[in-house]
Amino acid sequence: MTHPPVVPFDAELAPIAGALYEAGKQQSLSRESLPAIRASFFELMPDAGTAIGDRPVDTREVSIPGPLGEIPATLLWPRDRDRTTAAPVLVNYHGGGTVIGNRFFDTERLVALVLEFGFVAVNVEYRLAPDYPHPAPAEDCYAALLWTAEHADELGVDLERLIVMGGSAGGGLAAAVALMARDRRGPEIRGQLLLCPMIDDRNETVATYQYDASGTWTRPSALFAWSSLLGESAGGPDTPPYAAPARAADLSGLPSAFIEVGSAEMFRDECSEYATRIWAAGGAAELHVWSGAFHGFDVYAPQSELAAAALASRSSWFRRVLGLHVTGQTAVPSPWLT
Repeated sequence: MTHPPVVPFDAELAPIAGALYEAGKQQSLSRESLPAIRASFFELMPDAGTAIGDRPVDTREVSIPGPLGEIPATLLWPRDRDRTTAAPVLVNYHGGGTVIGNRFFDTERLVALVLEFGFVAVNVEYRLAPDYPHPAPAEDCYAALLWTAEHADELGVDLERLIVMGGSAGGGLAAAVALMARDRRGPEIRGQLLLCPMIDDRNETVATYQYDASGTWTRPSALFAWSSLLGESAGGPDTPPYAAPARAADLSGLPSAFIEVGSAEMFRDECSEYATRIWAAGGAAELHVWSGAFHGFDVYAPQSELAAAALASRSSWFRRVLGLHVTGQTAVPSPWLT
């Protein structure tokens, strides 16, 4: 495909997107650069306790049994939680193309949700490709979901209000876990929050070519990530849907989905298509395409107007999927219906 013109970045975000792209060019993803990039993530991300500071959120580190060994995870919950009432529970998977990153990258996002909704959050650190290619990351994530369900009483959580979530690769893994839970008949998931999820290894959409050389996650990075996860089969005809959820032939019977993506990023088209296919299968999905937003805009520009709008939309979805919006209001009669 010839290089199509890009969708311009939002004026408030454009300087940030440019700076991040230039910084990323200094050390592009490759087999050779991967160890140093991983190390830099661990140096940049403080542990959960340091990141939380004096905010009223408690944490505990746990090890979850997985198919290939122990899976580290951090539990977070409100310090003043009412132990007589079961809390909603959130299982989170971090981003990083399945090749970089760690669970502490998402601490700030989870703390905000714990304080707003009283979640008990399980923040999972799955095995990374290419050291552990598919199915290792997805199976680790599903194992963490099973562990959460099995320890519901100990955690004091309500499994009827269980939500999986993640951003970027974590969003793709959350979507994969939703498929796995449907196909394996449990645990039942109430909702899936998919933030700019990485779900299609084919990289054939217009958006993937628009952002081959701009933004925070580019086509070359995506191609490296998918080849790390799937090897030479990446982009071929036989990719399993638990690796790339867009490959699933059947999207029926899935939990309510919230799908968010920027109009100025390479995952725009695959995310939009995923929502459309859920609707076509009779499912519930809410799609937000933020005009001029780049990949991960809420993380890199948390004070921006677009980030504020996105966070408000997520909160609205959480209230609705958790049943917190029911107020007993009655409809106002319309003159057009009389």
